[in-house]
Amino acid sequence: MDISRRQILGLAGALGGVAALSACAGFSRPAGQASGSNELTFTTWGTEAELGGFERAIAAFEEATPGATVRLNVVPYQQMFENIDAQLQSGTEPDIFRAVYTNLGTYAGRDQLLDLSQYLDSDFGDQFTDPLWEAVQYDGIPYAVPHITDTSTILFNKEAFAAAGITSVPDTLESAWTWEEFDAVLVQLRSQLPEDRYPLAYNWQSASVTRWFSWLFQAGGRFLEEDLVTPAVDSDAGRAAVDFTKSFFERNLVPQNNSVKSATFASETFFSETAAMAFGGTFLLPDAASLAPFEVGATFQPRNARGGSDLGGNPLVATANTSKPELAAEFLAFLTGRETQLDFCTASSLLPTRKDLVGEDLEFEALPELGRFFVGQASTVQPEDAAQFASPSVDAIRTVLSDQLEQAFIGGQGTDDTIRNLSDGIAAATAR
Repeated sequence: MDISRRQILGLAGALGGVAALSACAGFSRPAGQASGSNELTFTTWGTEAELGGFERAIAAFEEATPGATVRLNVVPYQQMFENIDAQLQSGTEPDIFRAVYTNLGTYAGRDQLLDLSQYLDSDFGDQFTDPLWEAVQYDGIPYAVPHITDTSTILFNKEAFAAAGITSVPDTLESAWTWEEFDAVLVQLRSQLPEDRYPLAYNWQSASVTRWFSWLFQAGGRFLEEDLVTPAVDSDAGRAAVDFTKSFFERNLVPQNNSVKSATFASETFFSETAAMAFGGTFLLPDAASLAPFEVGATFQPRNARGGSDLGGNPLVATANTSKPELAAEFLAFLTGRETQLDFCTASSLLPTRKDLVGEDLEFEALPELGRFFVGQASTVQPEDAAQFASPSVDAIRTVLSDQLEQAFIGGQGTDDTIRNLSDGIAAATAR
């Protein structure tokens, strides 16, 4: 991949601070262990900006760690975990790979990831926000480092809002629309938009169906009890979340192809001007700047009993059978160092996980004025929300959720049946 002049300058800056970075806060090398001449293999997917960030970080790490090399293997996201699963079965897995928070528990539960607790300082986790550090632990043991995070806010078409007479949009997290206020906005848009355009598109398609849990959290609910085994969705909060989101389809507030099993993503619906607003993550900002034929605004997700959002982004893991566990842990700690993470996030329009970066005004390269909405929204993710995604049953729960929400949204299934089937399906998933 070609590296732009800006990336070269960024690399020069990173290398200028290499002495500090090589000390890699949080990494404990066992006594007598030297770096040696070692190669790590690292498998990931990524946008051009993300891959550029990894390349800069690898170059800086190699400069700071004599004898070490990192071989980057890039695969399409659609093939990523199918390939990783096959490699783990055949014993050909990489030393390190990029994961998602919602599949971390699955790999850790199969003993396929390296227990990092013996290689990282005991206070290593103090660098990160509580929800993200919670998200990389399984049974209290860290099996990953929280590299970056992302969450969804509402992106909206300013022209469509103005045409519908919507001139006041929440500008602070404290003033975010309540569900009732958000519903009134949807109704107002529906009354002003042509029949073939819609107020909303939601980003719960395919594997992202777990974003529906944002509504459950906002209603004050959870999908697993604290034991991460017992279903908790059969509650007033669960019924409220199903009722509210099901009504989007019943009242023609979203396109019928906005269901969870649709092949059309919410961002496509938004950028084609079929929907006046869409829920989306920071990674959409470059596309919003370059593809949208209208001016894009942002505001916060609505709130009900509380604010809530989805846990997006990526942890980085080392595999249990790596022959270089100390070096792998050192590289993971390096990738989450302050300057490395700052460079990666600002260039890629993604959110940091470090406490000392969360409070900063990040200058995203695309639509930087919208970045603060995502930073604020991420603060609504609570540690107890993140902990539920650490369950090794999340992959199986995702299938149950997808099947039942599809039936509720476009199959005519009632709320009571949906809740009962969700609860039974989650119980079966966690019993495996």
